[in-house]
Amino acid sequence: MADKCAKCEETRAPKSQRAHEIVAPAAADAIGAQVSATIDGKEIKVPIGTTILKAANELGVHIPTLCYHADLCIAGVCRVCVVEVEGQRTLQAACAYPITQPIKVHTHTAKVRRARRHILDLLLSEHYGECYACGRNNNCELQALAKEYGVDYFRFGHPDKPRFETDTSSYSVRRDMNKCVLCRRCVRTCIDLQEVGVLEVARRGAESKVVTFEDKPLADVVCINCGQCINRCPTGALTEKDFTDEVWAAIDDPTKHVVIQTAPSPRAGIGECFGLEPGHALTFEMNTAMRRMGFDKVFDTNFTADLTIIEEGTELLLRLYKALVEKDKSVALPQFTSCSPGWVKFIEHFYPEMLPNMSSAKSPQQMFGAVIKTYYAKKNNIDPKDIVCVSLMPCAAKKFECNRPEMCDSGFKDIDYGLTTRELGKMIAETGIYLPDMPKSDFDDPFGTATGSGVIFGATGGVMEAALRSVIELVMGIKVEDLFDHADITPIRGFEGMRIAELKIDKVGPVPDILKHLVPNWDWLKGATLKAGVAHGTANAKRVLDDIKAGGKFSECHFIEFMACPGGCLGGGGQPIPTSPEIRAKRAQAIYNEDAAYEVRKSHENPAVIELYEKFLTDGPCGHLSHKLLHTHYTPRGKFIG
Repeated sequence: MADKCAKCEETRAPKSQRAHEIVAPAAADAIGAQVSATIDGKEIKVPIGTTILKAANELGVHIPTLCYHADLCIAGVCRVCVVEVEGQRTLQAACAYPITQPIKVHTHTAKVRRARRHILDLLLSEHYGECYACGRNNNCELQALAKEYGVDYFRFGHPDKPRFETDTSSYSVRRDMNKCVLCRRCVRTCIDLQEVGVLEVARRGAESKVVTFEDKPLADVVCINCGQCINRCPTGALTEKDFTDEVWAAIDDPTKHVVIQTAPSPRAGIGECFGLEPGHALTFEMNTAMRRMGFDKVFDTNFTADLTIIEEGTELLLRLYKALVEKDKSVALPQFTSCSPGWVKFIEHFYPEMLPNMSSAKSPQQMFGAVIKTYYAKKNNIDPKDIVCVSLMPCAAKKFECNRPEMCDSGFKDIDYGLTTRELGKMIAETGIYLPDMPKSDFDDPFGTATGSGVIFGATGGVMEAALRSVIELVMGIKVEDLFDHADITPIRGFEGMRIAELKIDKVGPVPDILKHLVPNWDWLKGATLKAGVAHGTANAKRVLDDIKAGGKFSECHFIEFMACPGGCLGGGGQPIPTSPEIRAKRAQAIYNEDAAYEVRKSHENPAVIELYEKFLTDGPCGHLSHKLLHTHYTPRGKFIG
């Protein structure tokens, strides 16, 4: 079989190791050769080692699957995809059978249909719960298969009570093993795709169960809350921790001023909750829907994404100045981004010795909450205790982040509730709204003004591209369009798991007024080459960190963007299900299209951010007040201090 780390194109494995290409040892020397196959009477030639499932998909022949997922290595454990191969005594799993010689395959014979039906009956005999009260109702692969194969009664019985206690200990992920079908997708996601390794299968046979270390609650193990297991679970065994009832209660409370901020990625994905194809952004329709739901104000998280670029970029320049000019050898370089809470938790668990490299800047979500409960509250004469700040995020880990005890520098809990894209989609539907039909409306002031740089935070490489747009103009004193057409820094884009881009600073301009109190000039950067790295998915983050420790090419970088989820935030654990490389690519295109439509596309030109520094953060980026509200600090041991 293929190596266990076989992946899709946007992760680290080479093409020959992807899930649909399994090369038998005897055929290894024939890699690249073509072999013919006949599937349900249709002929096709495919590269040797291609699976029956892959070949069938290319022919448009439908074969049902359950344990198979395009992002993951082959397991072949559920057997739902069994087919009949002429000359074979037993049925074969199409997802795991490599075509190494001419074969004839039948996908829907009576024997095949009967086997699939029996497999589904056996799965349902241990699947406790009914569909109406399940978070995956109408979006459950087991439910869909049962319908497809005419399951109209429980042939082998059905559990009348749960076997396992539901684990609700995590702020991000809810586990109900009574609904688990042992497809092992979550295990492969956690071990292979993310390389965290929280989940595994314990015991054998009928006693098999997906467990954590010593079967502890998720909150007590090294789960990074990324939610990637949720996105690949075919049933309701894994869902996000739902806070919609609490948000509805706040909306219905007349004493509360309820505001919501929306990140860029949900806009590119929420249409999928309403039956649209991936790649349709519904930004402004969503604004109208949220007002009709009862939110008092609808703000744009892109505002604090732009603010993050200013704060995080200033921090980088200060580190470089100390290292290059003041010769301070204690400065930790490269600087790491801190936007992704799953990534932050990953480095805390697995590489705590590298925490000094982490930017102290909070994520845009948390910056927004701190600004709302200080500047906004004072500006509008609202008691902060009466403000309920909700965030719409593509990320399950944001639920954990907003509940971190240090995230209260405003004097209150900065963000009260984090909603996933799926949760908001559910709330909109509950209001009787069909989102695609909503009229468009803009965000509310004073945080409705954003830029294209804030939008592209949603795609892997977006934070780095936004930072480089500002660095080019603030340091080099030229327009970014002079170097890159339409300000699109394409070398930093893409779905490769790890990448590096370089920017030669061959000229410098004057120091902008907003930064004059920090550095006297940019002469010390003239002639330097800024090296920027990007990694998405924690498996790739691990490779980058190991490379840095070994003195490899990433150790030469000055700034590295890390995102916990494949594809970046647009592939977050709170995005619509299903997910695949193709779906994530379409969401990315929607994000870049929206970026191109903005009149202002650079963070440092956001007029609302400029006004915030002029009227509130008057000591400038990385000043005393901005450090208090917008940054989180690490002690030498890597522990958070509030």
